[in-house]
Amino acid sequence: MSGQGECFDPPLEAKKQDSVYHQVKEFLDKGETVAVATIVSTKGSTPREVGAKMVVTAWGEILGTIGGGCGEADVKREAIEVIRTHKPRMVRVDLLDDISSDSPAVCGGIMNIFVDPWWKERDTEATGEK
Repeated sequence: MSGQGECFDPPLEAKKQDSVYHQVKEFLDKGETVAVATIVSTKGSTPREVGAKMVVTAWGEILGTIGGGCGEADVKREAIEVIRTHKPRMVRVDLLDDISSDSPAVCGGIMNIFVDPWWKERDTEATGEK
């Protein structure tokens, strides 16, 4: 007898609807621009690893995470500017505060994050097609 036991794997379509990329596509289909922030390099101890992504909307909604805290707030501010200008940028998040500061931002590392704007017309603008 088959049923939804421990080995149940949801259908592929259900997985797609839960993914960050599905949510990004929904924003793009509505004509909105989002920014995708991706950790491209780290040094020392960091809350997330290379490849971790966070999506930011024009009004500051966040999908995913690059580690939280003040660093994530800095990237969110930069992402909103990237959305406004449609120009990507690199953001350095320094988590090297003095250990005696008792700051929750002290991880002991540095993250470099590429923040890239995504919008629906971008592909046709890049190729020059209409």
